[in-house]
Amino acid sequence: MPTTSEFERMLRGVSLRVTRPRLAVLTAVHGHPHADTDSIIGVVRGDLGEVSHQAVYDVLRALTGAGLLRRIQPPGSVARYEARVGDNHHHVVCRSCGAIADVDCAVGGAPCLTASEAHGFVIDEAEVVYRGLCPDCSSS
Repeated sequence: MPTTSEFERMLRGVSLRVTRPRLAVLTAVHGHPHADTDSIIGVVRGDLGEVSHQAVYDVLRALTGAGLLRRIQPPGSVARYEARVGDNHHHVVCRSCGAIADVDCAVGGAPCLTASEAHGFVIDEAEVVYRGLCPDCSSS
């Protein structure tokens, strides 16, 4: 987990002001990968006290837009956020409990998969969602 001063450098590096809500959201997402917005709000409120939903949504949008966070939304799930950015990794999702884990790129370099037909698009990313049962759910 990066330190507060590293988070401050990250924010300044993308020309964002260093604010307590931004630091709290970065800390929450780094500490709770694949967390949904409500979970992030709970962690941030535990750190800062009262903070509005809108403030957290605004910070998540700014940090995602700046490339410091990644927003993912597996099919059938609410939006979730992660701090692992800058690579083309995928996710595995438990069909039972909804647990999510990272899966490194399946084969080769980005975009990992070659589309059978690109339809004129210049493809720079592929998203794969693997589904199954997590260890806890498969053993119960």
